[in-house]
Amino acid sequence: MAERTLRGARLGGQSFEDERGIEFAARQQVGYKCTAGHEFEITMSVEAEVPATWECPRCGAEALSSAGIQREEKAEKPVRTHWDMLLERRSEKELEDILKERLELLRGGEIGPAHLHRANAKKRRATA
Repeated sequence: MAERTLRGARLGGQSFEDERGIEFAARQQVGYKCTAGHEFEITMSVEAEVPATWECPRCGAEALSSAGIQREEKAEKPVRTHWDMLLERRSEKELEDILKERLELLRGGEIGPAHLHRANAKKRRATA
């Protein structure tokens, strides 16, 4: 056995720490009641912000505070679409101009998928 181990200490043995002289933080009991009717209490610090809801330890349902603490209603943002974000950066007139430019380039064979360019090249050779 290595010399650095404590004699008499084993896994799962008793702790050598003592709780004498330790001052615990102030606590409070907060009651909750779930939709299934289960009532339970949670121990929290007096300084902690008490939540309006807690998960029921028996059934997992949402439990409301029995002290009457109300939930904060969060203001929900309206859903922003891609079009809304695009309009934040450009006006509709600018977007129409960009569309015209890109369509001209596409029709001219300068941009776009390669299979479209080959078909356009064959048509140009046939007409020439």
